Amino acid sequence: MSLKEQFGKDVLLSGWGHSRFGKLTDETLESLIVQVAAEAIGNAGIEPGQIDEIYLGQFNSGMMPLAFPSSLALQVSEQLANVPATRVENACASGSAAFQQGTKSLLAGTAKTVLVIGAEKMTQAGADVVGAALLGADYDMAGKRSTTGFTGLFAEVAKHYGKRYGPVSDVLGTIAAKNHRNGVDNPYAQLRKDLGEEFCRTVSDKNPMVADPLRRTDCSPVSDGAAAVVLSVSPTGGATAPVRLAGFGHANDFFPAERRDPTAFNATRASWQRALAMAGVGLDDLDFAEVHDCFTIAELLMYEAMGLTEPGQGARALEEGWVFKDGKLPVNVSGGLKAKGHPVGATGVSQHVIAAMQLTGTAGDMQLANPRRAAVQNMGGVGIANYVSVLEAV
Repeated sequence: MSLKEQFGKDVLLSGWGHSRFGKLTDETLESLIVQVAAEAIGNAGIEPGQIDEIYLGQFNSGMMPLAFPSSLALQVSEQLANVPATRVENACASGSAAFQQGTKSLLAGTAKTVLVIGAEKMTQAGADVVGAALLGADYDMAGKRSTTGFTGLFAEVAKHYGKRYGPVSDVLGTIAAKNHRNGVDNPYAQLRKDLGEEFCRTVSDKNPMVADPLRRTDCSPVSDGAAAVVLSVSPTGGATAPVRLAGFGHANDFFPAERRDPTAFNATRASWQRALAMAGVGLDDLDFAEVHDCFTIAELLMYEAMGLTEPGQGARALEEGWVFKDGKLPVNVSGGLKAKGHPVGATGVSQHVIAAMQLTGTAGDMQLANPRRAAVQNMGGVGIANYVSVLEAV
């Protein structure tokens, strides 16, 4: 059973926009939102006045003074005056949270066309401000001082994994090298350099240890950026064919670390199962996946949470070439958060846009050979808020 069969209507990604990710000193949060919103509306082939509702995914958490940005998208056009607009926040999954809220408005029948935006401006804030903001997404460390920030939390995950299943340092280096290699072909990516496995596996002056066993190349960069997508219940006549949402899943885990298995990501697994079940497909039916590799250990655990391998055997997906661009399930062809960048609120929407580009043959140098179905996975916190979407070419 697909989403359409369950709810009696389609949810289509009908147009999209994407900014470059990186340190964008000449951009503001407003300019980024306006840029991608206007691009998405134009790509969908509609007038701004046809938008019934707007959802904006943004984390912020003190990284910038403006804490009420929901109406910034109205700056696109006078036609957007009085359109309902809501900011959605769920840590690093804010973008996908906004995407699912827009989806539910369509399914509820309260809107026929929704604009979903994900945006974040981070690089203007100091490292201490960004670190404290991100730690606000952790039950045990919120408001506490830390020299390693969120990297330290995922480093603990890697240590637990290593104790249970064996050393992971070289495996993580392989993931980093894969995603940096993929990022070279992504014009939106912040880091577009093929660093190679040896560099990514080795601690050096240029690749220092941030929090053992995570090196700099195991960590996604602080970024600015935005992405937007128009969702509709019927084709809008845009220049690009629409993409169908076939299924979605959302699951949250317990917040205190003591109530979670640090190597299992159980709620992440549940979100995958719910999305695949709604779409009526299995992993073998997917042509690629964009997943939340905020740190390389997160991607390794994702192989296991999605069911690609058994627990503790995630390295097999790399050793047998499954997740490379020419493998049976390419993962993070965009370069992932690792190379593309991670402007927190923008990430989930960006993943949907990149997947839509692939499914419509408009991904340029990133393009895979005729993909028909994909999955997008976005996560907030250490496996806390988890969202998965299954998308199909129409």
